[in-house]
Amino acid sequence: MYQTITTEVKDKIATVTLSREDRRNAISPTMISELLDALNEYDGDPNAQVIVLTGAGSKVFCAGADFGESMGTTGSLVDRYEGQRKFAELFKVIKGLKKPIVGRINGHAMGGGFGLACACDIVIAADDCRFGTPEINVGLFPYIIMATLLRFTSSPKRLLEMMLTGERIEAKEAQQLGIVNHIVPREQLDVKINEVTQKIAGKSPAILRLGRRAFYTMRDMEYEKALEFLASMLTINTMAEDVAEGIAAFLEKREPAWKGK
Repeated sequence: MYQTITTEVKDKIATVTLSREDRRNAISPTMISELLDALNEYDGDPNAQVIVLTGAGSKVFCAGADFGESMGTTGSLVDRYEGQRKFAELFKVIKGLKKPIVGRINGHAMGGGFGLACACDIVIAADDCRFGTPEINVGLFPYIIMATLLRFTSSPKRLLEMMLTGERIEAKEAQQLGIVNHIVPREQLDVKINEVTQKIAGKSPAILRLGRRAFYTMRDMEYEKALEFLASMLTINTMAEDVAEGIAAFLEKREPAWKGK
């Protein structure tokens, strides 16, 4: 049903694959629309508890925008603006997901692809991957992904240097900057993905949802306001049915049977 992506659900894990290998999995207007549809679909699918975002092939996760398909660089001013807003909407949707999303970075992640990788809650990359913002080389600046990258890097100045120069970095440095969680040999990528996603899939979906939402809401709040907000969220959490089940399972030394409530 999709032209630019493929999807599947297996063992509670929904996998969304950028499938334009002949175009280095570059982002087109059609891909943006299809990603929005797929993410919204899986966010409401009870058979999917974790979402994995990856790219087809083994060389490139996503090369960024496909300039051969305009990506908001043609048409009227209003048309261009609306095209860019739709790309921005994709990042809003990812942030607002009810379910955790894991980035399976199987190849180089450039420009918008770098932004998509960074937008994932957990990023697992093959050790030979590279990351970068090469837009400056064609006279553009990575405006939209900047908001995401800045919030997840430990060095804003290093990020700015990358954006100003178009420099690409190795996976190891991306991990040092806090963008990548795990680096593994390519042949171990799926093993690590399965390990992490199955751990998450074994938790209460209701509490994952509350906790993930609280994390992103609290991140941009002032300290004292964040504490007040988190106190409220903890109160709500304690009222969930899954808390009683989790505590009972702990005391009875058994696996919890989550209800997702």
